Amino acid sequence: EIGVDDIRVRAIGRNTVKAAKSRIEVAAPAAVATTAVYFEGGRRDTDVFLLSEVGPGWKVDGPAMLLDAISTVLVEPGCVAEITSKGDVRITVHAEEATVLSTQVDAVQLSIFQHRFMSIAEQMGRTLQRTSISTNIKERLDFSCALFDESGGLVANAPHIPVHLGSMQDAVRHQVKVCAGNLKEGDVLMTNHPIAGGTHLPDITIITPVFADGKPVFFVASRGHHADIGGITPGSMPPHSKTLVEEGMCVESFKLVDGGAWQEAGVVALLNSPAAFEGCAAARKIPDNLSDLRAQVAANQKGI
Repeated sequence: EIGVDDIRVRAIGRNTVKAAKSRIEVAAPAAVATTAVYFEGGRRDTDVFLLSEVGPGWKVDGPAMLLDAISTVLVEPGCVAEITSKGDVRITVHAEEATVLSTQVDAVQLSIFQHRFMSIAEQMGRTLQRTSISTNIKERLDFSCALFDESGGLVANAPHIPVHLGSMQDAVRHQVKVCAGNLKEGDVLMTNHPIAGGTHLPDITIITPVFADGKPVFFVASRGHHADIGGITPGSMPPHSKTLVEEGMCVESFKLVDGGAWQEAGVVALLNSPAAFEGCAAARKIPDNLSDLRAQVAANQKGI
């Protein structure tokens, strides 16, 4: 025996109904009423029209109200409503007057831009976490991202590592000073030296300038803790070091990307440079370093 529990039928049909003809144009009607409506800035007298009395091509400047049996269309100040050939209402939104920016502090704009800039830094951090390979960055989240103005001053940062964020401003400003007049679109800088605003050497900072009209107008930067950059002990944080090079690679300023070209040979040479000193070794996992550096460059690009 076969028991039929459910039967479903799927049908495909074609619509043979012809499109409705365009509505006949009618003369522009007069407003049936005028009422006071509250908009930003206060109440304004607003004309009321019936949609049944208007036809294709009719326009009205806001503020206005358009009524029919089941709905109300509000046309705000600075907008224009127009009846299309099909009888639909098309509203064109535009500024009633140009907004003038000034240096006067506006609490609303300040809050909007504060959260917007912070969200950019947070998106940079998420990109860095997803694309990195080392445990330090991907799982321990030992990284920070921030935005800076054209002079290197901190604009906004995500809530990452405080010790990073406190000195990243000095790192960016140092690069602005050292590389003045020597930056072009497509450049990305790398630094980790304490004299250049760094913390301990494993924290490598990647800085990307953003250009407008041929000059840098702001910078985005990411700082991440690399697992090893050479030196006398694995991890590059020896408690008994006597010189800076014993802690690993030292870089005051280096173009990791030069005009859009990835400088892998140069950065590999830097990672190998500690081996030239007695008792020191080169970076022990250079492929991981390169992967994390690429992730930092990608995070900066996300901020742009």
